[in-house]
Amino acid sequence: QVQLVESGGGLVQAGGSRRLSCAASGRTFSMYVMGWFRQAPGKEREFVAAISWSGGDVSYSDSVKGRFTISRDNAKNTVYLQMNSLKPEDTAVYYCAAERQKPEVRLWWEYDYWGQGTQVTVSS
Repeated sequence: QVQLVESGGGLVQAGGSRRLSCAASGRTFSMYVMGWFRQAPGKEREFVAAISWSGGDVSYSDSVKGRFTISRDNAKNTVYLQMNSLKPEDTAVYYCAAERQKPEVRLWWEYDYWGQGTQVTVSS
């Protein structure tokens, strides 16, 4: 089992940057696929990015590709989401998620473990 705690959210101006972190408990962090999802008010939870166990395979949604970068540091049990060129439509609660079995990474219901979320608000 793994517990996840996100941090790094806040208010940022459009065009700015923000880095989210997700710290995981447990000694088997390196065995989990990690994902970032987001949910805006009144909208469904949507896929943002995912990274494989080793970090060698990453995926992004079309809406963030080229602006966001997912990475992980298995020695620190942490996954990151670097967000650049932020837009007001990126405003949402951002969640990290973990799954040990090989998931369909873009589907939020494939993940068993979730953090509490961190709010990112992008002002225009």
